[in-house]
Amino acid sequence: MLEFVFWDVQHGHATYIRTPNNRHMVVDLGIGSFSTKHEFSPLRHLRNNYGVQQLDYVIITHPHRDHIDDIFEFDNMNPKTLHRPRHLSADVIRAGNKSGDFNKIDKYLEIEGRYNLPVLGTPGDIDVPANWGNVRMSFFVSNGCNTNNLNNHSVVSIFEYLGVKIVIPGDNEKISWNELLKDIKFCTASQNADVLLAPHHGRESGFCPELMDHVRPRFVVISDGPAGETSCTEKYAAKIRQYRTTGWRGYYRDNTWDERFCVTTRCDGMIRVRVFKSSDNVNRLNLILHDGTGQNRN
Repeated sequence: MLEFVFWDVQHGHATYIRTPNNRHMVVDLGIGSFSTKHEFSPLRHLRNNYGVQQLDYVIITHPHRDHIDDIFEFDNMNPKTLHRPRHLSADVIRAGNKSGDFNKIDKYLEIEGRYNLPVLGTPGDIDVPANWGNVRMSFFVSNGCNTNNLNNHSVVSIFEYLGVKIVIPGDNEKISWNELLKDIKFCTASQNADVLLAPHHGRESGFCPELMDHVRPRFVVISDGPAGETSCTEKYAAKIRQYRTTGWRGYYRDNTWDERFCVTTRCDGMIRVRVFKSSDNVNRLNLILHDGTGQNRN
């Protein structure tokens, strides 16, 4: 089974991935609210509650605070490999962040300097699906965009297993998507995906109709806290057929289910997606809303 856990980290992003051969991956290091009253460390939770003592692969989509907030727990997980937008210089990264966040940016840059060699021809080689339980992975970045907006340099990760595709971007905005959609390899890898993590936490700046028309997901996951003024959740959640989100069954903790076009961490809490082959030899995609009660619909 390939399993994704989209943690509820409020305005941030953190996803845990367990491959069919029990390898452990993480995409982004959000911890939730910037207030310590609500601090939740997914990396500490993995170690203390899931028994994960080492990560095989960490992907940081881009170095903004809400995607690296858990950076001081990074070394405790002793990750084998780090994937990030390597073309961004330290000066560009610092210029793209607030001075108040430089303690975490400095830690990120220190870690980046240690993970400067690719892992090839070994069990860590990401280009060999057999190393990851036959999960095929590909990564894309639109490095032609102006570096004054780090969002547009976010790594986009695409996972494929048993015919199911899951696309996890960072805070990519429309200019980034327009560049990526000119890339034949990206278009092939992302076309007709089943699950899309909404770019930029479901904000209007990340919404791209051309991307939605190309990906045509069954449902969209939004990782965000209370909706802000620029939130466009309704474009993902509503049955807007021109965006071709087809809908899927979401199962709640009270054992009920509902057809969902969009699920959000702010209403549904932790979101779990599983891809597996059932006993009747049918490929399955399960959407489980652990904190939902069957009453939330946005």
